[in-house]
Amino acid sequence: MPRVGLMVTCLNDALFPDTGRAVVSLLRRLGVDVEFPAAQTCCGQPMVNTGYLDEAVPLVRNHLDAFAGCDAVLAPSGSCAGSVRHQHGLVARRSGDPGLVRGVESAPPVYELSEYLVDVLGVVDVGAYFPHRVTYHPTCHSLRMLGVGDRPTQLLRAVRGLTLLDLPGAAECCGFGGTFAVKNSETSIAMGNDKARHVRSTGAEVLVAGDNSCLMHVGGLLSRQRSGMRVMHLAEILASTEPVIEARDERAATPRSAGSAGVPA
Repeated sequence: MPRVGLMVTCLNDALFPDTGRAVVSLLRRLGVDVEFPAAQTCCGQPMVNTGYLDEAVPLVRNHLDAFAGCDAVLAPSGSCAGSVRHQHGLVARRSGDPGLVRGVESAPPVYELSEYLVDVLGVVDVGAYFPHRVTYHPTCHSLRMLGVGDRPTQLLRAVRGLTLLDLPGAAECCGFGGTFAVKNSETSIAMGNDKARHVRSTGAEVLVAGDNSCLMHVGGLLSRQRSGMRVMHLAEILASTEPVIEARDERAATPRSAGSAGVPA
């Protein structure tokens, strides 16, 4: 059986652990044996995005060591999956270490969740049940860097009970952008408010995306606006199943009179 390593990402590990649990639950339901290498740490994207490529070298080495022996690496984040696939090679080449370059080139492939489900496992209907109105935000890195296309919406449309509502201006950035939100906070908030307005216009109960970083940004604005909307990672919806109602023992359900010492009335 293939060894799949879960790259849970820093943000999920620190703030959204339910997303990691949902990925494990979903994959095990689909018969995939997923492992969590405890030695993993940051993928290095914050350093690369702010120009500190040399400081990212130890993180690239650690990633290679942590996931050595895996046949594939799966990340519930288009942002971090994109960083490993596109930035690790840049960091390795800049380092001038031929061994690191070879390590990155021969490393196991990294997939974003929807890519792995649709392209590797070949499934769209994962057996999920989520009877709510949802709208989907395609995050920038998943849309532009990875090119996941309509894979997430294919998965959502196959969820029983779910109503998928179109999001106006879906391809527009939400404004988070990692360190961009810190360096350009006013612009980030303005872009986030535009996204939140579009989300509210759909009448959805839940906003779903494949990156908790973007959901944290837009969700915070929706909360401040008292919209009553929830935000959920794609993995959490796909891991949801129809509740099982256990049949009650008829004898246990039979009314008993007070003081009957267990004798049916």
